[in-house]
Amino acid sequence: MFFYLLPAAGQTAAQIKLHDLNEAEALGGELYANSGATGLVLVVVRGNEVYFHGYGETAPGSQTAPANNSLIRICSLTKVFTTDVLAQLAADGTVRLDDSLGKYAPPGDRLTEQVAAITLEELATHTAGLDREVGTAPRHTPHFTYPDFETRWQWLEHTELKYTPGTQAIYSNVGFDLLSDVLARAAQTSYPTLLETRTLGPLKMWETTFYPSAEQCARLMQGAHNEGPCTATENTMGSGGLYSTPDDMAKWLRYLLGAGAPRKPLMADAAYAVYLLPSSLQSISGLSHAGRPSGIGMGWMHLGANDDIYHIIEKTGGGAGFTTYIAIHPASQTALFVAATDGPPHAGRRGFGLFQGANDALLALAGLPPLADEPAKRIAARRTSHAAQGKHRHEPRKGNNQLDTSG
Repeated sequence: MFFYLLPAAGQTAAQIKLHDLNEAEALGGELYANSGATGLVLVVVRGNEVYFHGYGETAPGSQTAPANNSLIRICSLTKVFTTDVLAQLAADGTVRLDDSLGKYAPPGDRLTEQVAAITLEELATHTAGLDREVGTAPRHTPHFTYPDFETRWQWLEHTELKYTPGTQAIYSNVGFDLLSDVLARAAQTSYPTLLETRTLGPLKMWETTFYPSAEQCARLMQGAHNEGPCTATENTMGSGGLYSTPDDMAKWLRYLLGAGAPRKPLMADAAYAVYLLPSSLQSISGLSHAGRPSGIGMGWMHLGANDDIYHIIEKTGGGAGFTTYIAIHPASQTALFVAATDGPPHAGRRGFGLFQGANDALLALAGLPPLADEPAKRIAARRTSHAAQGKHRHEPRKGNNQLDTSG
């Protein structure tokens, strides 16, 4: 069964009272004030409507507000681009979600039987049993440049899984970098070329890249701390290396909502469908930064059940001085992207506060109260309706700590 962004069954137009997107300016102002950030950008999309606002400064003391072409490290939001490519390749038969990691290992690699049997779906749902990172990057290594291809595959030959794949979920950056390696090998091209051909090019996301130019780097937002150079980040192409801009992220949000061309079935929808229920796993770790998930997609997390008017699909990210977030509210067909740069110490709350605040802002634009005000049963997300649909809600049709500080 596929999940499509349509109002849930039983909902009425009276329950959703859409507010003008211009109200997002004040809501974003609250996010900025509470975040303690140096700068913050907010993008909200509903159908063909796009709202953007920049708050604070592009860098401490710049006295320049972030613009719609400011460069941003989107950090772990990179993962949902990876799973979009995975969904596309699964839809056209290039790969299967139950394909094994060993099938696409580099020639000569000696993986243990258990590691080789890890599936692409387990990589994409953080249930492969892999550590979060390969290890700590060497000193002075630029952000999102470690580990490279050779390092992670050599590490994989000698790693011991933390648990039997498919039984637990533990957030893993290296798992997504391995996934991008696999997709490139299956498509017989480099991963940056694959991503450009399948997603970035068709969506005209020309400024989303692993290889920022000097001119783009001059537009990179800066927080209160020196986070090192703006440089190529293809070594973490699956997990966290993408740079982008608010303009490009607006195109991505429109695509996720079904408003951006080209829009084909089985792509984004298949990526953020619910694949696993937390209740089917022994434990989950590192997936709850925006709230305890009621469902796990490929890279995406669900807060609330599909038939809940408060249902939100989200992905968090963070690292190299940025906190980033995407949240989608299916019932109102509205999506939000926010990115904030670090402020001075003790300037305000970050991470969880920003994510929850963004969720509340998204619901406010639909005329709904904050999620925190809802009864616990809504957060629990009507698990019985999920359970009735089984472990997999989607059946494919034939035919280093420096990398990321949040899940």
